[in-house]
Amino acid sequence: MLNVIAIIPARGGSKGVPRKNIRLLGDKPLIAWTIETSLRSKILDRVIVSTDDHDIAELSVKVGAEIPFLRPSELAKDDTPDLPVYLHILDYLAKQENYHPDVVVWLRPTSPLRLAEDVENTVNILISNEQLDCVRSVCLAEHHPYWMKKLEDNCLIPFLHEIDENKFYRRQLLPPVYRLNGAVDVSWCKNVIEKKQLYAGKMAGYIMPPERSVDIDSELDFALAEILLNRRNNESNN
Repeated sequence: MLNVIAIIPARGGSKGVPRKNIRLLGDKPLIAWTIETSLRSKILDRVIVSTDDHDIAELSVKVGAEIPFLRPSELAKDDTPDLPVYLHILDYLAKQENYHPDVVVWLRPTSPLRLAEDVENTVNILISNEQLDCVRSVCLAEHHPYWMKKLEDNCLIPFLHEIDENKFYRRQLLPPVYRLNGAVDVSWCKNVIEKKQLYAGKMAGYIMPPERSVDIDSELDFALAEILLNRRNNESNN
């Protein structure tokens, strides 16, 4: 049996939407959606929140997550990458608890509309193929790169020069392109610890629908999440 843990990274600081992790979305704080979804997942052994913020920590414990420590301030800056946060948690678990999970699931609280089945399906893709290094959730890109432009000297030019746009003059002719939606990232712990890599090597994707792929980074994203959440609730009540 593999041991699978979820890590929910939740800094107290936020520039786009201040204090967004504890701001209400619908009837509960934003981070509560991710914690509750994680706890409903049958594939996770532990749900751990990594935060530097006392309010987030207190709320997370009430909802049901573990807070084994407060994250050091040097790992909670605007430009802190994911890898050192991963390593800090895994190092703590190894040294303080002699606990060595096999798989780590990275669940950003800014993706509140994911379902437990999205977490389980993404993990199952990884553990069913040991040749994989990681699995990341994606959705269809809203804007196709073949039609994207850039400005040079106030002139629009193709972003991808090698593409003949005349061959793709209709949307139906465009090949499917997917974007990372930030909802679920799954890695083998040994790759994180030994290779110091997260999203590298042989990577698979798990496709999610756009209505579960909102990644909240602005007030507009918050408004969209509210709309989609209300629609979900209405559909479940009918």
